[in-house]
Amino acid sequence: MAITTNAICNTFKKELLQGKHDFDASSDTYKLAMYTSAATLGASTENYITGSEVSSSGYTAGGSALVNQGVKVSSAVAITDFADLSFTGVTLTARGALIYNTTTDGGSGTTDAVCVLDFGGDKTATAGTFTIQFPAFTTSAAIIRLT
Repeated sequence: MAITTNAICNTFKKELLQGKHDFDASSDTYKLAMYTSAATLGASTENYITGSEVSSSGYTAGGSALVNQGVKVSSAVAITDFADLSFTGVTLTARGALIYNTTTDGGSGTTDAVCVLDFGGDKTATAGTFTIQFPAFTTSAAIIRLT
């Protein structure tokens, strides 16, 4: 049981080709949920899961909505990224996170996994702010890059 590496989820790759995800419009809502070191997350993760999710006052199960930075292509690399996300007034320890799409699909909400983020070790906040700082919105750094 572990979060061992950053990974784009396999089902997400398939769903991109099926036209299921839209990062360029405000119609799709993406969320970030945080997990403890007991979580098992990786490329095979298909949906948001509740097992081993962080539990803390100030943190709501399911995480929080992300603000998409849009989509662009430069030097044959397509990218999308998100604004930094902060959880305030929390005491928690997190090992990683899952970005997932909550957009309604065929009349019911989804929990389609997009990617797993490995923090490289446990990160903590004590009665403070826990911030997920996303990389720059560039072709060499954006959180999701297609080459």
